[in-house]
Amino acid sequence: MLNFFFAGFKSYVGKGKRVLKPDVLMEEFEKSIDDKPKRAELLEGFLGYVVNATKEAIAIPPIIAFAVRPAPGIWEFLKVNANDLESEGISASEYLKFKELVFDEEWAKDENSLELDFGAFDSSLPKISLPSSIGNGAQFISRYLSSKLTKDSSTSKQLLEFLRTYQYKGENLMVDRSVDTVQKLQSSLIMAEVFLSSVPKDTIHYRFQDRLEKWGLLKGWGSTAERAKETIHLLSEVLQAPDPVSVEKFLGGIPTVFNIVIFSPHGYFGQADVLGLPDTGGQIVYILDQVRAFEEELLTRIKEQGLDIEPKILVVRKFAEGLIECLKDCTRSNAFLGTRNSQVTRLIPEAKGTKCNQEMEKILNTRYSNILRVPFRHPNGVVLRQWVSRFDVYPYLERFAKDAADRIIGEMGGKPDLIIGNYTDGNLVASLMASRLGVTQATIAHALEKTKYEDSDAKWKQLEAKYHFSCQFTADIFSMNMTDFIITSTFQEIAGSENRPGQYESHAAYTMPGLYRVVSGINVFDPKLNIASPGADMSVYFPYTEKQKRLTNFHPAIQELLFSREENDEHIGFLEDTNKPIIFSMARLDTVKNITGLTEWYGKNRRLRNLVNLVVVAGFFDPAKSKDREEISEIKKMHSIIEKYQLKGQIRWIAAQNDRYRNGELYRCIADTKGAFIQPALYEAFGLTVIEAMTCGLPTFATNQGGPAEIIVDGVSGFHIDPNHGDESSNKIADFFEKCKQDNQHWTKYSAAGLQRIHEWYYFPAQSIRIQIHCGARPCDIVDSEVLRGKMQLKGNMTNYTWKIYASKVINMGAIYNFWRQLQSGNKHAKQRYLQMFYNLQFKTLVSIRTLSHECASFVYERKKKKKEKKKHAAIMIYTSSVDIFVDSSNAFSAWIKIQTLLM
Repeated sequence: MLNFFFAGFKSYVGKGKRVLKPDVLMEEFEKSIDDKPKRAELLEGFLGYVVNATKEAIAIPPIIAFAVRPAPGIWEFLKVNANDLESEGISASEYLKFKELVFDEEWAKDENSLELDFGAFDSSLPKISLPSSIGNGAQFISRYLSSKLTKDSSTSKQLLEFLRTYQYKGENLMVDRSVDTVQKLQSSLIMAEVFLSSVPKDTIHYRFQDRLEKWGLLKGWGSTAERAKETIHLLSEVLQAPDPVSVEKFLGGIPTVFNIVIFSPHGYFGQADVLGLPDTGGQIVYILDQVRAFEEELLTRIKEQGLDIEPKILVVRKFAEGLIECLKDCTRSNAFLGTRNSQVTRLIPEAKGTKCNQEMEKILNTRYSNILRVPFRHPNGVVLRQWVSRFDVYPYLERFAKDAADRIIGEMGGKPDLIIGNYTDGNLVASLMASRLGVTQATIAHALEKTKYEDSDAKWKQLEAKYHFSCQFTADIFSMNMTDFIITSTFQEIAGSENRPGQYESHAAYTMPGLYRVVSGINVFDPKLNIASPGADMSVYFPYTEKQKRLTNFHPAIQELLFSREENDEHIGFLEDTNKPIIFSMARLDTVKNITGLTEWYGKNRRLRNLVNLVVVAGFFDPAKSKDREEISEIKKMHSIIEKYQLKGQIRWIAAQNDRYRNGELYRCIADTKGAFIQPALYEAFGLTVIEAMTCGLPTFATNQGGPAEIIVDGVSGFHIDPNHGDESSNKIADFFEKCKQDNQHWTKYSAAGLQRIHEWYYFPAQSIRIQIHCGARPCDIVDSEVLRGKMQLKGNMTNYTWKIYASKVINMGAIYNFWRQLQSGNKHAKQRYLQMFYNLQFKTLVSIRTLSHECASFVYERKKKKKEKKKHAAIMIYTSSVDIFVDSSNAFSAWIKIQTLLM
């Protein structure tokens, strides 16, 4: 048996230094042992456990180091000597140093290389213990507080102090400062409850408020005698005999959240004509629906709390002001050297016809919510005129955060109660502003870039010129640790699945050789992590079978969009056989969304081409119209694939569509053809289009990498496809449509099952996750479908109700974490100081290099434009905001020397 062990490990180290992924580990193990019975025996033992649970291994002959993941969020590291099979456990730091030997040996051996341990500050804080509870942070905190309130009187005192000191615009709410002991509070609560028991239930609060104030109970307990009595009784229970439900209900319901700020700086944030523009997609729909749900929830709560307060919600993003001829009269001589310049800005070219140049814009169907646009500025104060890719915004974010804070305080008349960030840039800005103002903060990543590109951390130098991952990953880990709580859409986003680590989990320990090594980044068992799944607007997305609601006014335009043989600015290609079903996909045209991958799968699979047509809605057709580097590359690739496989007559490529109502009807028109929706992304954090398609009744095939794998039960309510195995995925789609031809009910079965799964998803997501992890059960097996229908009584605007659930959960979190951050203020302050040092010494250094690159490029561009000099122009690659420069060195002085050389 020992010989087989030797053979297995020798195969791993036999090819020198390298990183091995799970498929390679298994493949080489099987090749090294010809004896199948022995191989099977080994796989059942310790070696099998190591190989099957390993997510990565590093071969540094004769040593091989393993990163073993026995369960979501749980990691073990060990090393084995292939010569004598001696093994020992190692730390995350030691494992990462092994990995660095493959990519940067000098850095790996540097004893003074920067090593980050954010977890050291959290060692005394409570943690979730079971993988099944990951993502239920607010509930865990309620359980923990329930225990503390029972055992430790100091926690009751802290709760009293929290209630005594809470104010809204200088006015105390809930408890007067004269109530300075827990005993006094309990006495006040008893007397108030007895009094309210004698008052008619529907008595309005102002009729009894004076009496409550005599006992030190101020506004905010409830709008009626009945509601005020319930809240008072709830606090009495929390103080005398606390249980987790009472704690969560009380903390979540007290009036601490009125004004919310939401940051979303990049892309084109508008309410019309923006979807499909660079860096602008589903997050716009998500945030606008989120805002409407928040406002509705806040208004309901404020009314029930008996308060006369108008909530305010601001969505803050970058702003481009004015209109000028592009750079015509702009003089920037010596701008690079920091002299003052005239502040001249122009409308972002792609924003033509939108309101993205409007400083303040009311959000439709709201009363108190607005979009506030604040400009990006250079360090010298000059407003940035050009559109900026999401990969290149980092030099502008600190100034943006300061300017935005001043505007927000002016608009709101004070500090907000909750700040929510979106994406890397919005989360960084939210972190800076929340830290400055001392406000509770939440972050929503949507999609963390590190998980989209394999080994993008270790290979960051190779990708730096295109993506600037040094800034992005640094901003991500900073924000994750600064924030009070994190909102995610799925369990997969946090801790992945049995076979794949989650997005946040991948930030637990990683290295960026030459920059820093993170030995403890984010712990997925941290109670700051929460799951709150968004919904889809049911007025837009509803089943194709609801004929009376169908938006038939769009049908002529959609017929032209799909079936016209003419090519124009909105669509190219045509469908020769219009009777075939349509497989349909709609996404941004970037690498991760994998639209070009789907098109190639289709082109290569003759059987699939005979069965269905392909329609994709994505991006532009002309690369000259895009300023996004990745999109330009994908446009060219798309044209190449169409030409290579001669797809004209079978493909319709439609430019990005920005009318969501027409898009909703487009889903239903695809369903009319008995088609299917395909979501082929290399990774998808949630998958809003998957929800939209299934809600419209389209059978859906979606990536098994990320959130859609949690939404869809493979083979039951839709299908998982592996974006890394295109042939297998295209055959799975073809098999489905062949069965549809043989069985008229096959398509209808999966259409109905998808709709049922959407209903299950929104009512029982947490339970489904827990059973799936521990028992391997399918979520659809959990509840009998007939019982489910009977319990839910699915009538009316069900999915709007899911946004209500979402808003209620997030606002509850805002209140709970507001108290939690005060309870943990000592630990939080120490960690914040560490993070501020990291920000100032690391992130700002990286940003200053990027700023120097931008300023150098802008100076060169305008110098050349002014002199009408074209000589040596090819030496400069303009990108990023239309004006940027590739520099091979990350050293700022080298960048400056290169610029001077170009100007000679």
